[in-house]
Amino acid sequence: MSGMVEDTSAMASLNAAKQQIRSAMKNKLGALSHEAVKSQSSVVFNTLRNFKPYVDAKRVSVFLSMPTGEIQTDGIVRHALESGKEVFIPYLHKNPLASPNLPARVMDMVRLRDLHDYESLKPDRWGIPSIDPATVHERQRVFGGPDAHHSDQTLLDLILMPGVAFDIDPEAGAIRRLGHGKGFYDYFINRHNQKSVELGKQETPVLLYGLALSEQFLSSPSEGSVPVGRHDQPLDGLILGNGEIKSPPAPK
Repeated sequence: MSGMVEDTSAMASLNAAKQQIRSAMKNKLGALSHEAVKSQSSVVFNTLRNFKPYVDAKRVSVFLSMPTGEIQTDGIVRHALESGKEVFIPYLHKNPLASPNLPARVMDMVRLRDLHDYESLKPDRWGIPSIDPATVHERQRVFGGPDAHHSDQTLLDLILMPGVAFDIDPEAGAIRRLGHGKGFYDYFINRHNQKSVELGKQETPVLLYGLALSEQFLSSPSEGSVPVGRHDQPLDGLILGNGEIKSPPAPK
């Protein structure tokens, strides 16, 4: 029983630390001008389009941006589609596996058909362009069944991820990401890794890269550090709005 109490206490402490960073970051990003976000987004796009992991990737997942407070990915989506890549975007839906131990809502990645398809997406209540649920069954997706698009065999090469804050843990040699608190990406990546193992493709794991405004990177102890739990996925790299590409350091 004491172990459960300790776990609950540790989880509460972790969640409180995460919320503190989110709150501070919300204030910092709220002071950024639209022009600053636009400028940094352009730098990220120009850095990414010549970045080998992106150039080599055939199937890319790209988050679609909120109107403010994060890197704008419209240019990236258009470039990826025009380059002939298979472009997948997040789709949130009710978890078909009902269990008290599993999240009620989960994320899948669903393929855009073409540029016209992308431009026809309607914004949701957060202003994020979103897939029409009525069309999902007609599309290729990562966790779809054995359909005409071979969704049951689909794995991604590269996931471009959003986040609230990022930093580097030199002790573990990891780039840490703080999300919005729903766990959608962490759960998706865990399921994607399981599928990769089941398909015998674990020797080529999906690459995870964050895209962030420079202000979202915690570079000094005075800004705090990103708290992580056991389910939080480390990144393979991070591309910042000043053009820097952060890679995990060698663990100490």
